[in-house]
Amino acid sequence: MSDEELAEILKYSSSIELYIVTWNNILKLLYCPFEVLVIHDIGMLTTGQKVMVDEVKVTHDLQTVYIIKNVAYYYFHFEIVLE
Repeated sequence: MSDEELAEILKYSSSIELYIVTWNNILKLLYCPFEVLVIHDIGMLTTGQKVMVDEVKVTHDLQTVYIIKNVAYYYFHFEIVLE
């Protein structure tokens, strides 16, 4: 994907919003900051720790990245905590 194609896709997205589908097929919109649970040790974060996601970004190959305390982590290291 070229930089121009990526820019075209991302101009409709926001770094403070994330749409998710819940286990019972309900579409929800989360606004940053939202809480996630660390599912295995990564960087300075430990398994079971709850942290807040400040922003949501994507990589050049469209992988979702959470920004937590100014550090980027791939989404698959976390589980979203819903009330």
